Amino acid sequence: MSTHGFTLTSLERIVAQRAASGDDGSYTAKLVARGTLYAARKLGEEAVELVVAAIAEDEAALTGEAADLLYHLLVVLRLRDVPLSAVLAELERRTAQTGLQEKASRVPDAG
Repeated sequence: MSTHGFTLTSLERIVAQRAASGDDGSYTAKLVARGTLYAARKLGEEAVELVVAAIAEDEAALTGEAADLLYHLLVVLRLRDVPLSAVLAELERRTAQTGLQEKASRVPDAG
């Protein structure tokens, strides 16, 4: 697949189509059928694998794990009905100030 013109929005659209397909041969459809808890666990596994690849300084593995992480993130967002555009809008809002300013403006956890 050529990456020319391929975006996260393109992937979001593919995930949505496959999630709704009910196709037994679709990994996405199977993930969605298993629900948010399962998909979120898979997302967590991919995050750990990405960290391991980063620490190992293995660029090929890091690239693959980053792709896996983004894919699983989009599946979880789909399951929770959170559009990618909402995440991008939040990132845009946060870039209006420095990272340290944005972090300081967050309400601390009650825990």
